[in-house]
Amino acid sequence: MAFADGHPGWLVTGHSTARAVLSDSRFTARGGPDHPPVPRAPVLEEPPAAPAGTPVPPGAPGNRRYRELLTAQFTEERLRLLTERTERIVEERLDAMERVGPPADLFEHFALPVSSLVLCETLGVPDADRERFRHDTEVWSGHGASTEEVTAAFADLGAHLHGMVLRKRAEPGDDVLSGLAHGEGGLTDEELTSLALLLIVAGHGTTADQLALGVLALLRDPAQLAALRADPSLTASAVEELLRYAGVVHHGPTRAALEDVEIDGVLVKKGEIVTVSLAAANRDPARYTDPDALDVTRRATDHLGFGHGLHRCLGRQLARVELRVGIDAMLRRFPGLRPAVPADGTPPRHGTRAHGVHRMPVAW
Repeated sequence: MAFADGHPGWLVTGHSTARAVLSDSRFTARGGPDHPPVPRAPVLEEPPAAPAGTPVPPGAPGNRRYRELLTAQFTEERLRLLTERTERIVEERLDAMERVGPPADLFEHFALPVSSLVLCETLGVPDADRERFRHDTEVWSGHGASTEEVTAAFADLGAHLHGMVLRKRAEPGDDVLSGLAHGEGGLTDEELTSLALLLIVAGHGTTADQLALGVLALLRDPAQLAALRADPSLTASAVEELLRYAGVVHHGPTRAALEDVEIDGVLVKKGEIVTVSLAAANRDPARYTDPDALDVTRRATDHLGFGHGLHRCLGRQLARVELRVGIDAMLRRFPGLRPAVPADGTPPRHGTRAHGVHRMPVAW
């Protein structure tokens, strides 16, 4: 195949081959002097363009050091605390959705605010700043906002986070940003701000989309919904299956070969581009029985919903917590939960970084 600019490329659709390419150090997610820039697909791992005065760490997120420093902050104890706080946030948002009354937009009144507020807990955003943070993150995610609004929200968010970094230096808390500020990484204020932005990229809009799509997939499959209601202990496996079955990635990621590489008997020459279709790999019949069916009992822990290898999504720990807690609590609170409009009343959203819906009216 060839990309629109004429560069030759390859498409990977098989599960095992996708894992092989994504974990192979002979492929890079970045352009270089000896090969063309990698086409930028709107996928989970993409960093934002930094606001003025906020440099992004060189090579982020590909720089292993930055990723390791951020990943190390999600200790077992911190994830336990975040789970408890997520449970509180989810219950509060379900209360708010119930006050709105059916029909309510599950995406607007639940998925988006839950994602924003969990990030507030993760980064240690003060209570007084949370409404501003929530507004900026939701606008920046591009859900119905203009380009000008998105740009302004992102600039405001960068300035806000930079101010938070300075405060965490002086008065640390038990949050990820404080941990990074006082850890052994020796990160500058600009690097900390960029890492905070990176975590928002990885853990906000895509998680909100995944939560909404996961619930929608269950509502459209009454048998699987009933199975999960009958046995809530299946929630963890159901989340992994929903990440496989109803992932948010449209297409990609893409990689460029740093040298000649043979993959499954095919020679990929140095500089050629490989696009990995995570959606196709997650429905590879060679890996999954009846791959186009939703099965909440399936053990799908090797899915590629978060990518694979060095560039695997940094927000995956947070996403799993939010999905498990959110889906479990919603099904308990609203045993009669159902779509409030016909199937074609929740059309897919296009033109954004991740697959999702513009709105999701539900009743109960």
